Amino acid sequence: MKKIVLVLVGLMVSVMFCAPAIAHFQMVYTPEIALAKGGEIDLKIVFSHPFEAGHTMNMGTPEQFFVVHKEKKKDLLNTLKPITWTSLTNSGKAYETSYKLRGMGDWIFCLTPAPYWEEADGIYIQQITKTVVNVAGLPTDWEAEVGLPAEIVPLNKPYNMLTGNVFRGIIKSNGKPVPFAEIEVEYINHTPQMDKNAFAPKENAQTPPTFGWPTTIYANAQGEFSYGIPKAGFWGFCALGVGPAKEFKGKELSQDAVIWIHAVDMK
Repeated sequence: MKKIVLVLVGLMVSVMFCAPAIAHFQMVYTPEIALAKGGEIDLKIVFSHPFEAGHTMNMGTPEQFFVVHKEKKKDLLNTLKPITWTSLTNSGKAYETSYKLRGMGDWIFCLTPAPYWEEADGIYIQQITKTVVNVAGLPTDWEAEVGLPAEIVPLNKPYNMLTGNVFRGIIKSNGKPVPFAEIEVEYINHTPQMDKNAFAPKENAQTPPTFGWPTTIYANAQGEFSYGIPKAGFWGFCALGVGPAKEFKGKELSQDAVIWIHAVDMK
C-alpha cells in the first residue's frame, strides 16, 4: 500500500511540474485590434503563459516578422527591438516594435519565431503566430491565407467578435487542411502592461479549480474548428504540431499555428 501511495504522489508531482509546458503561447500583442482610425501602434512579442501570467520563455531571434495589407507584404524583422518581459514568476527575453497604420483596412501581423527548446518535454516548439488589426471597419485581408507553413485561416473576423459569438477557423499545413488537429485555447487573463513590459497582477477572470487550462478542442475531418467565446478579452488558438517541419537540430519539433482574436461585450 505504501508503495502505491508513493507512486501516486510521484505521478501527481510529475503532472504538476509538466502541466505548464502545455500552455505555452506565443503572443503578438497590441491592446486594441479594432481601431476607429489609423496611427502608430505598439506591439509586444512575448512567449509566455498568458492565462496565469506564468513562466516567460527566453525568445531567440525570430526567423521572420512581416505584415500583410491589401495583399501587399512588408518585412518588419529589422524593426524588432529586444526587451525583457516580466511575468508573475520570472522575466524573459522578448521583443517589441511599433508600426504606423496608414488608411483603412486589415493588417495581418505574422511572426515565425526561432524554435524554443523545452527541456521538460524534450522537444523544440515553434509557434507561428498571426494577429489581425483593423482600421475603420473596412475588411480587406482578414480571411486571407498568407502562405505560412502552419496557419490558422479565420472564418470570422478576429477583431469583430462579441461575447457569446462562435469563432471558426481552418487549420492548414502548407496550404492544405489538417484533419482532426488538436487545438489549445488560451485566454489572456492578466492584461499586458505596455509601459512596464509586464503582466498585470490582477486576474480578469477566475475558473473553477477542476476546470483545467488551457481548454483543448479538435478540428473536424476538413480541418475546421469552432469555439464559443464565453468572456470579453483576448483569446488565442494554437494548433499543435500541424506544420510540415518535424525536426530541428536532430530533435523533435512541434511546429504550431497560432491566431489571436478579441471579443467585447454588447452594451
